[in-house]
Amino acid sequence: MHGLKIVSRSASGRAAPWLAGALALALLWALGATYLIVFHDEVLAGFVARQGAMRDAYEAQLAELRARFDRDRRDRAGTETGLADRVAAALERQAELERRTASLAGLGRQTPPDPAATGALAPRPGAGLTPVDDEPDLRSDEGAEPTHAQPRRSALEAETGLIRLEARLEGLQAAQGERLAGLAARAGDEVRRLRGLIRRTGLDPARFDAPSDGIGGPLVPLDSRILDGAGFEASLALARRTLADGERLRRTAAGLPLGRPIRGVAVVSSPFGTRLDPFTRGLALHTGLDLKAEYGEPARATAPGRVIAAEAAGGYGNMVEIDHGHGLTTRFGHLARIAVSPGQRVAAGDMIGSVGSTGRSTGAHLHYETRIDGVPVDPQRFLAAGATRAQHDAD
Repeated sequence: MHGLKIVSRSASGRAAPWLAGALALALLWALGATYLIVFHDEVLAGFVARQGAMRDAYEAQLAELRARFDRDRRDRAGTETGLADRVAAALERQAELERRTASLAGLGRQTPPDPAATGALAPRPGAGLTPVDDEPDLRSDEGAEPTHAQPRRSALEAETGLIRLEARLEGLQAAQGERLAGLAARAGDEVRRLRGLIRRTGLDPARFDAPSDGIGGPLVPLDSRILDGAGFEASLALARRTLADGERLRRTAAGLPLGRPIRGVAVVSSPFGTRLDPFTRGLALHTGLDLKAEYGEPARATAPGRVIAAEAAGGYGNMVEIDHGHGLTTRFGHLARIAVSPGQRVAAGDMIGSVGSTGRSTGAHLHYETRIDGVPVDPQRFLAAGATRAQHDAD
């Protein structure tokens, strides 16, 4: 009996810790179950809230990634579209500049040469334009596998080529503006020179302006801003108008009696104006120039015109009168022989007779007159203007 008691105590001692652990677990389970029962709604709500927060965060990340992707795609598409639009605009601008270059070439052929740049070659049409091979190409290679690096590289190459093209076009446009300004300036100088030449004869250049047909209206000055807005076309039209004025004035000057009635240096034996008459020795008006010349020397027309008189005319002796238009006439007196007839057209330099001493004359010489609207004026003004023109032409 005593031995059995010892064994029971030993088994009971070994089972006590296990029983305590089981009791602790049961207690914890009971507490947890009680907590769940008591706080079930709060726990479930917290769980649901955490799951919702995780879902919202995930969806927010997805939305951000999607927005970033769409933004990158739009930026890339926008960049390519912008480059394509800029290239189209640049090519259109190039075509316009080529047209302007052709217009300037035609204008340059009408413009008097620049004395300061004799021998300089005008820019050839199309000079400075970008070749087609240099134009940027925004299309990707066919069949090439698209990568992130390839679109960036293609866009960069296109942007670089486009910048070069735009820079060349900008330079060409500036050069065209300078050339147009130079052509207009030379045309303006020529107009001023010709008007000055006409004024030196004592004539008003407006005398030769053709009257306008059926136009008029109030004068409204042109706003410079409008002219600036018109730009190249307005400047081109102004240059063409100036060139047309210059051409008209050149034709006018060519019709003025600016030539020499006798070849070589003519010595004046009696000037225009008041003088002592060689016969009466009293004061009288000399209506022309007496030019020393040998008997029989050719007398020549000083401008193109039509012979309106070729006859003996009192104190003039044998006289030829030529009408040069615009109220201008010239007379040649004391001729030994008349070589033209009334109604005949003559050119500048044509022989109209030979020097003599017919009429009221003391010896062989040429009496030469210039008249404006029938009134005699000093021929020296025309001869001096002719000498100036000859010097300009020689230079």
